[in-house]
This record gives sequence, structure tokens and C-alpha cells, in this order.
Amino acid sequence: MPTILGQNQYGKAENRVVKITRDGDTHHIKDLNVSVALSGDMDDVHYSGSNANVLPTDTTKNTVFAFAKEHGIESAEQFGIHLARHFVSSQEPIHRARIRIEEYAWERIATSDGNSKFIGADEVKHSFARKGQETRVSQITYDGENWEVISGLKDLTVMNSTNSEFWGYVKDRYTTLKEAYDRILATDVSARWRYNWTSDEQRMPNWEKSYEQARKHMLQAFAETYSLSLQQTLYQMGSRIINSRSEIDEIRFSLPNNHHFLVDLEPFGLKNDNEVYFAADRPYGLIEATVLRDGVEPKIPVDMTNL
Repeated sequence: MPTILGQNQYGKAENRVVKITRDGDTHHIKDLNVSVALSGDMDDVHYSGSNANVLPTDTTKNTVFAFAKEHGIESAEQFGIHLARHFVSSQEPIHRARIRIEEYAWERIATSDGNSKFIGADEVKHSFARKGQETRVSQITYDGENWEVISGLKDLTVMNSTNSEFWGYVKDRYTTLKEAYDRILATDVSARWRYNWTSDEQRMPNWEKSYEQARKHMLQAFAETYSLSLQQTLYQMGSRIINSRSEIDEIRFSLPNNHHFLVDLEPFGLKNDNEVYFAADRPYGLIEATVLRDGVEPKIPVDMTNL
């Protein structure tokens, strides 16, 4: 045979599942986009077309929805763990399951007292608006013995309107950028962090609390760092999370530098005292780095495009 089969996997991608939990008149929403990828003894289906070892992708889709009912959705990570364990333990040909999850956040809509009384309720607790901020992401991988949980977020837009400088850099014949001693620092945070929970023998983290705390420490570090470069701010964000959360060993960031340039108002006889900026969407600087706990080997891929 002139060719051989290399790495392969299959599954059902982007299963949109919304779980409503009704606690009396108070409702709670979990809104997930779940992708399942399975691998194992799948040579025959590729070589001969035999489906004897193939769990249909439609079945994996059904499992996602059924598990939302049977297990509920406590957190994206916990839901992914339930799914990965099920596929590996219930199907002998499946040796590895990777579950990727995006979570979309909702917040309650505040209503007036008058309107609440008008519709016959003391307080409305079932109306929500989709948050326009970040998307929470998780990837859970299980091989029957070991777990790898990588969580994080993307599209979290943040800005410091001052306390940021950029100067003292290398200059050559093509350098036109002026040194800045008071600039806007803005970025769209994409971050992934890896948990050191790898075995059922270990105590499992509180996934919801861990995400909330990691996000909090990340934002506090961004706000509290007097920045001389976006690289410095990135390192402080990662260090704050690792130093504050013992369950996290590694974090990788991809931070575009969303440039804001002062507009020249002199042609109009006006002085621009760090007040009016042009927000350029491209090209943009792209700052990427991994921050690790000392002694830990990096495992998060350098290219997070498909993570």
C-alpha cells in the first residue's frame, strides 16, 4: 500500500444547546456551543468503509442534548468532562475524546416596579439580554486515564485611557513612529489557561469560581499596571492569575494592540490635548506570550487559532 492513514478524528461540531433551569419563578440560562471530536480504532472505516467501530456523529449530537437534561450544565468544564468520560468509557473503539465549548453569557433585564406589577409579578426573573462582551471557551480532552482542561476567553475588549507609554525602542531609517509618554492602551483579550487537574484522584476545581476569579485578576492587573509596553502588561496579567489561582499552571495570551492615534487638529486651528483619537482597526501590533508557573512545561499550543 503506497499510503498509510495518519491522525484522524471525527464528531459533530457546533451543537448549540440552551439549558433553562427553573428555580420557581427565577430562571437561569446556560447557552453553549459544543463540538465533539473522537479518535481511536478507526482504520477500517477509512480503508474499507466499514462502520463497525463508528458511533454516528448524529448520536454524539443527541448525547449533548440528552446530557444537558440528565446532568444539567453546572459549568462548561463540568459538562465537557461528563461528555468526554461517557464517550471514552462507553465505546471500546474510542480511545480519546476532545470536547470544545464556547459559552455565551446572558444577564437579567432590570424592570421597573410598575411594569412588574402590571404583568402580575413582584419581580421579573426570567428576562435576559445577551452580554456583548467576551465568549468563554473550554477544551476538555480525555484518554481514559488522564484529563487536560484548557479554559479561557476571547473577544474581551479593554482599554486604559492613560498610564501607558511607549518609548526608547529601536529606530532605523524606516521608523516614523513618535515616542509616546501618555497614550491609550487597548486590546481584545484572547487568553487560554491550563489547569493542573489531570486525574480523577485529584480534587476537581470549582470551574465557575475559577473562571470568575481568573477573569477578575486579569482585569485588575490590566487596570493597575502602569504600562511601558503591552508586553509588560501581558506578563503582569498572566502572573497575577498564576500567583492567585493555585489550580492554574499556564496561561497564553494573544493581544492585538488596538492603536489609537492622535488626530492632527492644527489645520482647523485647534489644539489636541490628548483628547481626540483615530481608532485604527488595521494593521495592528500583535503581542503573544505564555506565562508559566516556575518548573512547569508549556502545553498550550503557540497557535491558538483552533483552540
